[in-house]
Amino acid sequence: MNPTVLHTQSILKASLLETHHKLQSSTKHLTHSTSDTMASQNSDIHLYTAQTPNGIKVSILLEELGVPYKVTAIDISKDVQKEPWFLEINPNGRIPALTDKLEDGTPIALFESGAIMQYLVERYDKDHKVSYPQGSKEYYQTQSWLFWQMGGLGPMQGQANHFTRYAPEKIEYGINRYQNETRRLYRVMDAQLAKNEYLVGDRPTIADFSCWGWVAAHGWCGIKNFEAQFPHLNAWLNRLLERPGLEKGRHVPSKHTALELNKLSEEELEAKAVSSRAWVQKGMAEDAKK
Repeated sequence: MNPTVLHTQSILKASLLETHHKLQSSTKHLTHSTSDTMASQNSDIHLYTAQTPNGIKVSILLEELGVPYKVTAIDISKDVQKEPWFLEINPNGRIPALTDKLEDGTPIALFESGAIMQYLVERYDKDHKVSYPQGSKEYYQTQSWLFWQMGGLGPMQGQANHFTRYAPEKIEYGINRYQNETRRLYRVMDAQLAKNEYLVGDRPTIADFSCWGWVAAHGWCGIKNFEAQFPHLNAWLNRLLERPGLEKGRHVPSKHTALELNKLSEEELEAKAVSSRAWVQKGMAEDAKK
């Protein structure tokens, strides 16, 4: 093998090993490997995540696949994701991130939830329980919906969250702009789900799992009358909730409370946003100084 490649692999392996030792002494690990399917597989997967719509995508998928993994909870309110050890795994300083070993033992670090999910189904879903064979029509349709979520639903609803809950002042233009766009994207999903039980084909895929956490958190971004406005989307939300893998995965690394928040009044939601608003604004101010 090319000496340069060997040297690069050696550096990455040493870096990830050093990170592992740091975490062993400073961060609590949880190992998820309870099912019979999981017990029969080996895995070096280590997930670094938090309880957010993006964070639970990967844990949901891992539970659906039945692959054992370790998880480290990242406290984003304390900017743990911006610490040097984490930036060695994800230079963008965001969750989720994942480390694993390839079949030849080469360590790999991955970031961006969509890329992680693609990696996991290509590597660990050989039977296509929640995916389709590469080259099939459904495979490409799944990619379309996954990228739609990554480029549309997540960013737009994320901005709706920001202007509705985290901005230091209420800016009606920003609130209306992003809430309206979130509703438009929900209508796109609702129309698709009126024709099909899942976003693609006859089974849930990474397209569905990538969207579920965002749709589940509709109340936090200010979307009202969800069930009446989007009946097919609401049915899909509850249909996926009946799956044991999704039910378990949504509670990683901590309890998922978005569905309970949807039942609260606007005043109660605003009260809960106060503490989050403080650390969000603090993080933005620190980033602006760099």
